[in-house]
Amino acid sequence: MIHQTIQLPVHYAGTLHTNGTKPYLKTYLLENQEALNKNRKRALVLICPGGGYEYLSPREAEPIAIKMNSLGFQAAVLYYSIKPMDFPAAACDLAEAIYYARTHADEWNVNADQIILCGFSAGGHLCATLGCHWNSGLLSKYLTYKPADIKPNALLLSYPVITADKAFCHEGSITNVLGSVTGERETVSLENHVTKDMPPVFMWHTFEDQAVPAENTLRFAQALRKAGIKFEYHLFASGSHGLALSTNETSEKKPELEVPACAVWPELFKAWWDGNLA
Repeated sequence: MIHQTIQLPVHYAGTLHTNGTKPYLKTYLLENQEALNKNRKRALVLICPGGGYEYLSPREAEPIAIKMNSLGFQAAVLYYSIKPMDFPAAACDLAEAIYYARTHADEWNVNADQIILCGFSAGGHLCATLGCHWNSGLLSKYLTYKPADIKPNALLLSYPVITADKAFCHEGSITNVLGSVTGERETVSLENHVTKDMPPVFMWHTFEDQAVPAENTLRFAQALRKAGIKFEYHLFASGSHGLALSTNETSEKKPELEVPACAVWPELFKAWWDGNLA
């Protein structure tokens, strides 16, 4: 296992980071074995924990990376910008992480064309932002990378924040991601920005989620369908927000965070990936 903490370069305007923090990655990389396949390149799952852009949930960080390793993926966790910040600081962080992973793919035993963004709640919003805007020009004011350098190859979204519509949004996430840039509210209502260039999407949610209503992913699924994007969507009947793995591993001994019916999502994702994109 190659386990590193990597401070990411910040090539964009430092004024976006009003809290003085800098983004970093933690890697969970499987090493190739001489006796098996010494040249193997695996897909990389780049994980963005949730937390309303106010904190980063540890339950949606290392446990997810280890689970992805168990399914044969390379993994890394991005510790991205949180409040106070100005839009699009967090999106720039994720773009930097994609570029870093892609340019270190050989060293990491990663297929550079198989970088999967995996986000939970607000982290899902962040991943979907890159999915929608990797080539829209949104980040070109801040970063000099070519769009192909920061293009995600697939999205794995767990109960993501998607809409900024006040009827269904998680208002804290939307307020925190924008900071003082309040005029960009429509830009972060992502169901309105799905194009034919969106990468394939796997997402799941629960009917009972009260913090981030299922309308977020229902609207996103409709937009993906309209644009002709490959996607798989699971809406589980039971389960609160923030389930993570939905097992004892991530439940913090809270019964409401252990829902066996939802705990199958990693295997469902793996089957989707193997059957469509691997």
